[in-house]
Amino acid sequence: MGKKKLQRFAEIETFNHVMQPSFDEIFNKSYKLKGIWSKEFFGNNNPLVLELGCGKGEYTVGLAKQNQTRNFIGIDIKGARMWRGAKTAHEEKMKNIGFLRTRIDLINSFFEDEEISEIWITFPDPQPKKYYKRLTSARFLGYYQKIIHKDGIINLKTDNAGLYSYTKKLIELNKLELIVDTDNLYKSGKIDDILSIKTFYEQQFLAQGKPIHYLKFKLNKNIYLEEPEDKK
Repeated sequence: MGKKKLQRFAEIETFNHVMQPSFDEIFNKSYKLKGIWSKEFFGNNNPLVLELGCGKGEYTVGLAKQNQTRNFIGIDIKGARMWRGAKTAHEEKMKNIGFLRTRIDLINSFFEDEEISEIWITFPDPQPKKYYKRLTSARFLGYYQKIIHKDGIINLKTDNAGLYSYTKKLIELNKLELIVDTDNLYKSGKIDDILSIKTFYEQQFLAQGKPIHYLKFKLNKNIYLEEPEDKK
């Protein structure tokens, strides 16, 4: 492991707003903050928003800066990558942001039923050969059903046309409420301060001339989600 990565791991251990539970702490168990994140971690009763696969944490930081009346948690398994957003939050003394280092398929160990008001999925791995690993697959949406509010929102930003198409087919098959749908966000007229937040990867994609796709939809908590036959 490189020296810089080791330094980042050491520094992130000192941040009070970063949680890095061990596997044994949460496997088939409830994490100590489950159901009480806003009250105990943030010290308020504000709605809780997640960014899944947050990478460097730019979107989590951007969201938290623009909305002081909500709490935001960025989740990723890569601690050295997450360090960048965590350090920014630390340096700027941000009070409505936290980071959680864990696998997303263990998310139900961390959050209670209806504890989450909104979820952002920004430029995830499209998993072209393993649809069940996609963060918008029926499998993962099933995890989110257990923790999101009954009127909770899912947001997907991606450069990958395949992931966009697949997710849209899943939304249509399961008759989920589609709120916003565009295959070219920056030419859609739908851009606002929130959607104009750019991650490191998004900046790269835009520089390459790739269109950014965006879907915003409600996740019905009370149905069994099915996979579309065409998973491409």
